[in-house]
Amino acid sequence: MGATKSDLFTKKQNDLANMAKAIGHPARIAILQQLIKVNACICGDLTEELGLAQATVSQHLKELKNAGLIQGTVEGVSVCYCINPKVWKEYQQILSGFFKEISEKSDCC
Repeated sequence: MGATKSDLFTKKQNDLANMAKAIGHPARIAILQQLIKVNACICGDLTEELGLAQATVSQHLKELKNAGLIQGTVEGVSVCYCINPKVWKEYQQILSGFFKEISEKSDCC
């Protein structure tokens, strides 16, 4: 969606769409699951765990970081990634509200 069109929607709608886009690829889901599983920052290589090329993993990490779902810190020549708990909590609240809205209107068709 072009930047000029996003202003037609609420911040909540744009946030939900951005989050959905960020997790809309199975490789990104796998990265998030790995970060959650280790419950720590990963400084090493995720390519072996995922079976993807380094450039591909880097691109997916960039998308997740841009969405705020993960955060990264530079340690020497590598970047360490972990879940961004503040943004996760915000997205959890947004999704909970979204699903609540849907469940309240379940008597159609």
